[in-house]
Amino acid sequence: MTPAPAGSPYLRDSAEGVVLTLKVIPRSSITALAGIQAEALKLKVTAPPVDSAANAEVIRFLAEILDVPRGTVQLLRGATSRHKQVRVVGLSASRALQRLKPLLQSD
Repeated sequence: MTPAPAGSPYLRDSAEGVVLTLKVIPRSSITALAGIQAEALKLKVTAPPVDSAANAEVIRFLAEILDVPRGTVQLLRGATSRHKQVRVVGLSASRALQRLKPLLQSD
């Protein structure tokens, strides 16, 4: 595995694409990035953590902000936890960081 780009402990390259480490906050008033907490990207979602609704919202939102098809965003770990790992197939960590940084700086 390639290490994360400098300053982004929540991203790392894998053989298939980029892996993101997330801390998800369900039942928020908006779906948005909320900064970085510890070594995870903090993500607020409006969906409740019921019947995988929050997971579906995480996948939808990440696909939208990273400008990739939903099918390339895969939940690796944390289906029933706030702490999740998600892989985006075909996207490099540096490219993902380029797309995420403007959204994180606006907070």
